Amino acid sequence: MSNRIILNETSYHGSGAVKNIAVEAKARGFKKAFLCSDPDLIKFGVTKKVTDVLDEAGLSYEIYSEIKPNPTIENVQSGVAAFEKSGADYLIAVGGGSSMDTAKAIGIIIANPSFADVRSLEGVAPTEKPSVPIIAVPTTAGTAAEVTINYVITDVEKQRKFVCVDVHDIPVVAIIDPDMMSSMPKGLTAATGMDALTHAIEGYITLGAWEMTDMFHLKAIEIISRSLRKAVAGEKDGREGMALGQYIAGMGFSNVGLGIVHSMAHTLGAVYDTPHGVANAILLPTVMEYNAPATGDKYREIARAMGVKGVDEMSVNEYRKAAVDAVRQLSEDVGIPADLKAIVKKEDVDFLAESAYADACRPGNPRETSVADIKELFLSLI
Repeated sequence: MSNRIILNETSYHGSGAVKNIAVEAKARGFKKAFLCSDPDLIKFGVTKKVTDVLDEAGLSYEIYSEIKPNPTIENVQSGVAAFEKSGADYLIAVGGGSSMDTAKAIGIIIANPSFADVRSLEGVAPTEKPSVPIIAVPTTAGTAAEVTINYVITDVEKQRKFVCVDVHDIPVVAIIDPDMMSSMPKGLTAATGMDALTHAIEGYITLGAWEMTDMFHLKAIEIISRSLRKAVAGEKDGREGMALGQYIAGMGFSNVGLGIVHSMAHTLGAVYDTPHGVANAILLPTVMEYNAPATGDKYREIARAMGVKGVDEMSVNEYRKAAVDAVRQLSEDVGIPADLKAIVKKEDVDFLAESAYADACRPGNPRETSVADIKELFLSLI
């Protein structure tokens, strides 16, 4: 058996990294950018940090902002039409996962027009050509979409999100500049940070995990655990740590998959428009407890990476509980709700469980599960 690792061709990290957009665009001979960014980032001047770089370099661009927090099939299709009219030859995605997911879908469809219905991209779609080149500039420290081969689209008609996994969609360049993340409010910093921690923990215990990705995920857990509280408090070193930690988590989980925390979070986003990071954060400790019997000694290493002392003297049950407690405490410290009572309606639970079971992330879960099990997990949180 062989294992595969796919990463960006190039990534830049650190304050001021955004200036390298112009360097890369010119070096690659790009002529005009189709810049995907959401309306709020444009309104509050975050996108301008990128357009200023393009303007200064004399590079042409067109902005596309019809992007929702959970991007829809319609967002993608209107973006494809706008790209075709624009005369652009590459994409720049500025934002969180929504902007980057939208840009990935647009780029894939432009290069592979037989997938224009969008739904046909679900799962591991047999696309033949790489996406139109993408330069990804995250403005949140969480999704790691800039380094993954995954993207998620919402099917409003069917009230579901679907995951697309495609080696052809990874951005050619990732720009990880903590200055682009400095305007995130506390709530968004907390939610996206817990999303990153979920990526790291699920990626570490998923069935596809192996030594190289374990290395990425444990380091990500360590960095996120020491940085997230500081980032939420607005401290510069916390922001810088989260920018790096979430990217490292993406290096791992993109290549090995996730589990049912994400399956359950996807359906909450589709039905209630729940922010993805909030959904993950609420679900993570409860699902960790459920998965514990199938994780060997990995919770000991999670607890160690999160700063728990004395793990080597603990029993299996003790270090598993310590890992879950450390995650729950971090979530509480950054202001994440403890349950789903304000989100989930009991009459929806059957649909939520069935949808989560059908989700593309579910097969990677370390413990074999069922619709009934997932239903009980939802019910335990309401």
